[in-house]
Amino acid sequence: MEHSNKYIFIYSVIMVVVVAVSLTIVAVQLKPAQEDNIRIEKMQNILASVNISTAEVQKKQVIDVYNKYIVSAEAVNIKGDVVESDQAKVFAIDMGSEIKKPIEDQRLPLFKATLDNGDIALIIPLRGKGLWGPVWGYISLKTDYNTVVGTIFDHKAETPGLGAEINQDWFTAPFKGKTLFSENGTFTSIQIVKGGAADDDPHGVDAISGGTITSKGVEKMIYDNLLSYQEYFKKMNNQ
Repeated sequence: MEHSNKYIFIYSVIMVVVVAVSLTIVAVQLKPAQEDNIRIEKMQNILASVNISTAEVQKKQVIDVYNKYIVSAEAVNIKGDVVESDQAKVFAIDMGSEIKKPIEDQRLPLFKATLDNGDIALIIPLRGKGLWGPVWGYISLKTDYNTVVGTIFDHKAETPGLGAEINQDWFTAPFKGKTLFSENGTFTSIQIVKGGAADDDPHGVDAISGGTITSKGVEKMIYDNLLSYQEYFKKMNNQ
């Protein structure tokens, strides 16, 4: 039995609508779980920047670990003034959106962790550009606002085996103990050196062989993001 063109058209429209509605329902049902995964991954990255691994911790327990170590959070502006002190609101700040705003309107998050040895570490989110797309991460500092406690980086589309190596421990580990300021107090940030940094370089780490553009993207990301916190650092050091 042959169907008319009208029948085929109506049937096709109905099928498209049914499939679209089904996909929408599935997406709505999955959204809370997806958002929860994103939230937990963010907590894991913040903790990783102060060298606390949650790789062996169940996802539901990550929140407890996070709450144990992250004691407070606030957001400051380019002038170093605190503009938000509600920890949940600071955590919810999306740096991908925030950096698109004029610098004077940006909220700059920072998280404070109390470590097992009693030390306090300041954790700052980072956002920048690699070779093929965005790169991001966190860097943590001692309360001298100078010495690096740890870092973690990740990417969207860097080249496997080259720029994508920014999320590997061998790349991030050498940042620990490096300093951001010269002996005379000049902000130098961290240089990622092609061919390798000198062993006694307090501000330099080795670049990724074959991943120079991504390495320099990470270097620029660290410099640009930390530059925005300089007034805050000055205020805290003058207290």
